[in-house]
Amino acid sequence: MKLICFDCDSTLSSIEGIDELARLRGPEVFARIEALTRDAMEGRLRVEEVFGRRLEAIRPSRGDVEAVGRRYVESAEATARATIARMAGAGWTPAIVSGGFRQAIAPLAALLGVERVEAVELYFEGDGTYRGYDRAFPTTRSGGKREVIERLRAELRPERVVMVGDGVSDLETRPAVDLFIGFGGFVTRERLRREAGAFVTSLAAVPELA
Repeated sequence: MKLICFDCDSTLSSIEGIDELARLRGPEVFARIEALTRDAMEGRLRVEEVFGRRLEAIRPSRGDVEAVGRRYVESAEATARATIARMAGAGWTPAIVSGGFRQAIAPLAALLGVERVEAVELYFEGDGTYRGYDRAFPTTRSGGKREVIERLRAELRPERVVMVGDGVSDLETRPAVDLFIGFGGFVTRERLRREAGAFVTSLAAVPELA
């Protein structure tokens, strides 16, 4: 088998899930969280420096997460579904490898036909209020996406692995994949354009490169 891994935020969907959760808390919280997300995606802050801080500032409810799940579906990259179907037909197994939240990403994964979602689990109280998150999950820290892909390699034994993503946390997977494809369809980061093995602005271009 061959494994094609996609980041979710600003890759399979135009939104950043954590920013959408922050938007529900008003403009002041949104501005603060958006700046932290941008600094992490561009490599100015380490993921572990911002991950817990953002969630504590937002404290998203189960209902908030479900609302963002709907936003993911509404803002899916235009060619994502057809691209993944084409690659699956050619023998690729798709996976989502994300620093986002599994419950929010699940509806998009279902739409796209992706069964394997490697993302952070959120925990809620019985009434749906925020309780915490899986602090041990690799993508809550720098280098975590590489760790996830190394685990997938060990488990699935693929003959080829390709990763597609828009941020520095995705770029960190390069040593663990056969090809890293930078994605700039929603946000163009110059470091990715320079350092990626290939760079695309539409997911429809991925099958020919993979």
